[in-house]
Amino acid sequence: MKRYLILIVAVLVVLVVALAAFAQDEETTAQRVQRQRESMRQRYENMSEAEREKFRAQMQQRFGGGRIGRQEQLKAIEVIEEQVAKLKAAMQSTGREARGSFRDLSEEERAKLREKMAKAGRERQTAIRAIEEQLAKLRGPGRPQQPQAGRQPSIGELRAIHDLAVKEKATQTARRLERLIARYQREPGSGRTPRPERLERSSRERPDRERPARQRRDVQDESSGRRAPSFELSSFDGKSVSLSGYRGKIVVLEWFNFECPLSRYHYETKNTMVELAKKYKDKNVVWLAVNSTSHTTPEPNKTFAKRHGLPYLILDDRSGKVGRAYGAQTTPHMYIINPRGRIVYEGAIDDSPLGKKKVGVVNYVDNALAELTARKAVSTAKTKPYGCTVKYAR
Repeated sequence: MKRYLILIVAVLVVLVVALAAFAQDEETTAQRVQRQRESMRQRYENMSEAEREKFRAQMQQRFGGGRIGRQEQLKAIEVIEEQVAKLKAAMQSTGREARGSFRDLSEEERAKLREKMAKAGRERQTAIRAIEEQLAKLRGPGRPQQPQAGRQPSIGELRAIHDLAVKEKATQTARRLERLIARYQREPGSGRTPRPERLERSSRERPDRERPARQRRDVQDESSGRRAPSFELSSFDGKSVSLSGYRGKIVVLEWFNFECPLSRYHYETKNTMVELAKKYKDKNVVWLAVNSTSHTTPEPNKTFAKRHGLPYLILDDRSGKVGRAYGAQTTPHMYIINPRGRIVYEGAIDDSPLGKKKVGVVNYVDNALAELTARKAVSTAKTKPYGCTVKYAR
């Protein structure tokens, strides 16, 4: 019994000593923290303003926090709205219509369109970078940033941009964002950004859809002849005509002069021109006569058209500007322009001036129109024109 009492007393002594040491250590720790605080306060008071600013930035970076205030948040949102509007304008500046008509443009027009598209691309990239900067500002400095290389936007960011696109009525951009958000939400863990390798894998695993066969392009494409010079003329009865108004159609230009016997032959002896115009009228073909005679007047041209029942207009080119642009030399001198605006035939109407050839007459224009309307290449693209010289103004 005595031995047990000794043991208990010994344990109690050890406990008392340990508690005393622990209390002393606690007191020491509290005193140490207090001393460190006093030292830091003293050090801060002795700092210059620049050193204080640097110290605050270090503490903010170390411990986080420091989210921007409400006014700065509103300003960031306002900047994002402005950049979304610029992004929309840049996307609309080179619409599908401009890209779709690229093949129909001249080299100079194509160069201008390329420059315009490059400028719009730079504006888009600038707007996107500005939006990303403002989003980073809204996240605040306390949140770690993901590396920009290969970084995918989060669903929250995409929704914020989508809302702004809807507000700015950027319908096409909003639809694209909706599709992107839906695709992200289909990924496992829809609140997160899907990893790029997952997106690549899903696109590889997507079964190939059978694409519809592409519509065959006209055989007379950009390489088939020079571009037809554009023009806008008035007819002798006051109607305005422009070549661009017939885009997508086959256009026949007949240089005409009712004073020239070789022109009149195809109206008075043979009804060549009128019959051909009627033959192809319902086959996407437009026929136009052009009079570049400098001394002609409207009334005789209107009288001639009425007398011979012309189903097409006689255009007034007394200035000779259009005739010289095309290089018209004689009356008649024929030009055929395909739906893409290329000259696919130029030259004589046939190989029998004033009917000198009795048999086996070849009508070059008739043959070319037959081939074009059958979507075939024009076999004879150029012949030597015959007729009276065009009486251009000097």
